[in-house]
Amino acid sequence: MPRDEAQLAAVHWSEYFRVHAHDGQIPPQGDWQVWMVMGGRGFGKTRAGAEWTRQIAESDGFARIALVGASLGEARSVMVEGESGLIACSPPDQRPIFEPSLHRLRWPNGAQAFLYSAAEPESLRGPQHSHAWCDELGKWPQAHERATRCWDNLLLGLRLGKDQRIVATTTPRNTALMRRLMSNPATVVTGGASRANAANLPDSFLTAMAREFGDTLLARQELGGELIEEIEGALWSRTLLERCRVALAPPLVRVVVGVDPPASTHGDACGIVVCGLAEDGSGCVLADCSIERASPEGWARAVATAAGNWQADRVIAEANQGGAMVESVLRAADYSMPVTLVHASRGKAARAEPVAALYEAGRVRHAGMFPKLEDQLCGMMAGGGYEGPGRSPDRADALVWALSELMLHRRATPRVTNI
Repeated sequence: MPRDEAQLAAVHWSEYFRVHAHDGQIPPQGDWQVWMVMGGRGFGKTRAGAEWTRQIAESDGFARIALVGASLGEARSVMVEGESGLIACSPPDQRPIFEPSLHRLRWPNGAQAFLYSAAEPESLRGPQHSHAWCDELGKWPQAHERATRCWDNLLLGLRLGKDQRIVATTTPRNTALMRRLMSNPATVVTGGASRANAANLPDSFLTAMAREFGDTLLARQELGGELIEEIEGALWSRTLLERCRVALAPPLVRVVVGVDPPASTHGDACGIVVCGLAEDGSGCVLADCSIERASPEGWARAVATAAGNWQADRVIAEANQGGAMVESVLRAADYSMPVTLVHASRGKAARAEPVAALYEAGRVRHAGMFPKLEDQLCGMMAGGGYEGPGRSPDRADALVWALSELMLHRRATPRVTNI
C-alpha cells in the first residue's frame, strides 16, 4: 500500500471509534488519576478500555502498561484477544505482538504492556508502570483482601513517565475497593445502562435480558449499570452471592424441591426452588421455578413440573399455612413423589441464619443467576425482619427449606406424608 494510502487508512481506523463511541466511552477531561467506566453488560466497557490503552501505547513508545484482569486467563481472552480487545481494535500496521509465554504485548514503536492476575497481588510487587488498565474490578477476588492488595501494589509501582493514569472498566459490584475508589476525588466515573450501546447490540439480547431480569435489583446492577447499596444487617450480600456463582452445577447425589405455599388460594406467589447436594457435600441452587398469583392447581402443577424436570427425590413444603391444603393440591395434580411437610417453629430469620452461614463458609453455589430469589435473600435481616421486594420472601423461604433438608440436621423429625 502506498504511504499516503496507509496514512489515510490509519487515520480512518483511529477516527472510527471516536466517531461511533457514545459519551460513556470517551475519556473525561481534566486531571484525573482513575477513570472508572462502570456500565451494564454490553455497555462497551472493554472497547473503551482497549481504545484508551491503544492510544497511550501508540503515542508513547516508552509506555509500560499494566493489564490487570480477575485472572490471567480473562486478561488474555478479554483484554488482549477478545472481540473488543487490544489486538482487534488496533490498526493492522500498529498491531501489537502478543508473547503469551512472557505475558507481554509489544507495539512497533517500543511500547509494552504486561498481563497480571488480581488473584496474585504479589506479582505486582516490584514491576514499574506508567499506565494501567484494570478490567472487571468488581470481580477481583475478595478473599484475604486480594483485590485491595493488588490495587495497592499496582499504585506503588505506577511511577514511570510523567502522567500516570489508570482506567478501570467494570460492571458495578458493591465491594470495598470500588467504594474506596468512588469516594476518591481523583476518580472520575462514567457509565450507564446496556441500552446506551444499543446500536452495537442485538435487539434479541436486549429483549431477552428485559424478559429474564425485569425490574429486579440485579437488572439494575447488571444491565442498568447502577451500584446497588447493600442493606446493612442483611444475612446475604451481593458480594457474597457473586462469590458463590458458578456456570454449571457439579455432579449431584440428591435433588429436592423446596416449596413455600401461598397463605391462601389468593396468595401472591408460591416459592418453588430446586436445590441439589453435590458429591463433595456442598449445596447447589439449580432453579427458581416460583410462580406468582397462581391457583392451587397452578402452583401444584409447577411443583410437579420442577420435580420432574430436575429428577428430584423429594419435595419439602412448609405446612404452617395449612398442611391439609398442601397435601390436597399436590394430590389433585396427580403428584406421587414423597413430600416432607415441615412446620416452622422459629421465625424466618432464625431459620435462614444457619443457611446463610453455609454461604459464608463457601458451601453453597448458585448454578446461574436467579435475580428475584437473590433480591429476596439480600432483604432477609439478621435478628428478624424483611426489607426486600414484595410482602414476603417466599422464594427465599423455599430455598431455606430445601438447603436445610439437604445440609442441616434438624432436631425435630418432620412429619413425612407420601402422596
